[in-house]
Amino acid sequence: MGSCGRAVVGASGGFGRPHRPDLPGLETFAGQVLHAADYRSPAPFAGQRVVVVGAGNSAVQIAAELARDSRTSLATRAPVKFARQHLLGKDLHFWLTRTGLDTAPLGRLLKTPPAPPVLDDGRYRAALAAGAPDRRPMFTRLAGDRVMWADGTTERLDVLILATGYRPHLPYLAGLDGALDPAGHPHHCGGASSAHPGLAFVGLEWQCSLSSNTLRGVGRDAARAARRLAAHLARA
Repeated sequence: MGSCGRAVVGASGGFGRPHRPDLPGLETFAGQVLHAADYRSPAPFAGQRVVVVGAGNSAVQIAAELARDSRTSLATRAPVKFARQHLLGKDLHFWLTRTGLDTAPLGRLLKTPPAPPVLDDGRYRAALAAGAPDRRPMFTRLAGDRVMWADGTTERLDVLILATGYRPHLPYLAGLDGALDPAGHPHHCGGASSAHPGLAFVGLEWQCSLSSNTLRGVGRDAARAARRLAAHLARA
């Protein structure tokens, strides 16, 4: 016999649904298309012409790895930004936690569009500076097996890798009025549902801080969600 829960925590996080942007010509592109979530190693792409779309950590790291054995370009809408991964012998995440920059609203200063800076120990900045991979402005369209660049030139392309992020995966809440927006993002304030007092979330990107969707920050957010739900249940 079933039972009815008095509270629900959506803990499926923000990495369950790879985001595939609506790029001109993508649906009919004749080459191989995969998301960064499906990338495992550079071996299958050796000797091929590859374009990686994105300006974040995954995009830069994948492109730099591929560039060792393939002709690889990084396509971005703006120049790639870098942040030093280590300061005074400590990882940047240590300093963000120690200084309080990790928590909202201060942490949101690092949420700079179109992408936050790439954490780097110097290797990736050097790779882009050396043209391995080369960074190019975003292409204008795909046609057949070709890519058209912003300067009007075209070339044959074997593989397109979309390092374009993820979206929350909360299909089990689709029938709950007001829980999600049309794009499937939860309506919430700091992890507490804006529409349902007995509903909370953990693991969402920028839920309460820049580390909310990481192992470093999710525990703190989970404790906050537990306190809010406990207060709600005490009043119910």
